[in-house]
Amino acid sequence: MPTKNPRINVVLEGPLYNMIEELAERDGVSLSLKVRDLIKEAMEIKEDIALSSFADEREKTFRKSRALKHDEVW
Repeated sequence: MPTKNPRINVVLEGPLYNMIEELAERDGVSLSLKVRDLIKEAMEIKEDIALSSFADEREKTFRKSRALKHDEVW
């Protein structure tokens, strides 16, 4: 059955392919599903890194004396 989801063709080195194949077999899913899940996980990690970097930069300029108190916000 054809799918409407976009597709990507990827060429992998043998050892990497074998590792993904083992993970898919272990989890009882298709190679496609395992690769999709690994990509999602990688994207979440990249997002976490970016947000952490953003938070670190904001923390450098944080001044407690200028921060709003709870009652001032709510």
